[in-house]
Amino acid sequence: MKSKLTIIKIGGKIISNNDLLEKYIKKINSFSGNIILVHGGGNIANEYFKENSYPIKMIDGRRVTDKKTLEKLVMLYAGLINKNIISKLNSSEKKYIGLSGVDSKVIISEKRKIKKIDYGYVGDIKKIDGNFIKLLIKNKIFPVFCPITANKNGELLNTNADTIATMIAIEMAKYFQVDLIYFFDKPGVLINGNIIKKINNIKFLNYVEHNEIKNGMIPKIQNSLEAIRCGVKKVLIGDINIFENPNNCTEVCLN
Repeated sequence: MKSKLTIIKIGGKIISNNDLLEKYIKKINSFSGNIILVHGGGNIANEYFKENSYPIKMIDGRRVTDKKTLEKLVMLYAGLINKNIISKLNSSEKKYIGLSGVDSKVIISEKRKIKKIDYGYVGDIKKIDGNFIKLLIKNKIFPVFCPITANKNGELLNTNADTIATMIAIEMAKYFQVDLIYFFDKPGVLINGNIIKKINNIKFLNYVEHNEIKNGMIPKIQNSLEAIRCGVKKVLIGDINIFENPNNCTEVCLN
């Protein structure tokens, strides 16, 4: 029987609020099982860009990334944000290691092809080294991934953190029984202020059509649906109370 692995993606609004982040880190540190963390940091990046009068361009919740934007994102995501999270996690007895996709070539991406939109230096994941990640977990070293990857030629790429969490979950489902949790600052997917307890593809497309789900929630649910289709046991979207009350959040389902 496969042992259990929980993959948690921490949302940008949590990361940008130090008091809120402390609460989530405390909750994560109380978790006793195998764990992988994936973080974004878009809110901090946006604040940085606004302070420095640099334009922000988002399309359907995804950042258009030119060369200068990429340089700042690498600095923030792989540097400041990742190490700040690791330092807070180190209050537990667990050992955590901060990683980008570049480290040990654990995630190989390719630059997104130009179709209707040129996203610039944005990566689409092609391969994940699940054996390397499994080796870390076997030795009780738990990775914390930031959303920076590279292609096979070493070109750095900004890569959606929800997608990274999803693709890692799918890869690790070969070795573990995987649950994927998207932690953010709300108790679940909200429609007119109410939590949608379960959502499938048909409901999702209907909510998007009526503009009730939009922006960054679109790729989050798209990724969640892909994870369920590809062998991940459970996908939950919600806030810090998921561990205590997993029924009071949004579960992404096939049917």
